[in-house]
Amino acid sequence: VQLQAFGGGLVQAGDSLRLSCVASGRAFSFGAWFRQAPGREREFVAAINWNDGSTFYANSALGRFTGARDAAKSTQYLQMNKLAPQDTAVYYCAAESVGRLQMPTSWTYWGQGTLVTVSS
Repeated sequence: VQLQAFGGGLVQAGDSLRLSCVASGRAFSFGAWFRQAPGREREFVAAINWNDGSTFYANSALGRFTGARDAAKSTQYLQMNKLAPQDTAVYYCAAESVGRLQMPTSWTYWGQGTLVTVSS
């Protein structure tokens, strides 16, 4: 499985941004979004069940971020609304979990990351 994330950029606080992650290779059941801010550990943002589209979020994402997938386009998305400076991070997509969804070590495949910078 190969993953390519894109859609990051520089936005102002309160703005919205949509990240995309295009997958290629064999099918998988779960995808996820993580983020890593400078000097911090990689943290879970959202998980997406590619079979039925159900989602699971970190508390920091609830009510602001929405994960989705388009199986026909082999793409998963992260719609981010009401962005704040503390959302500044490199965002990574991941695929195929073998354990707890919130743990980075549970995920087998990773995209290259896309930088989101939110100015105040």
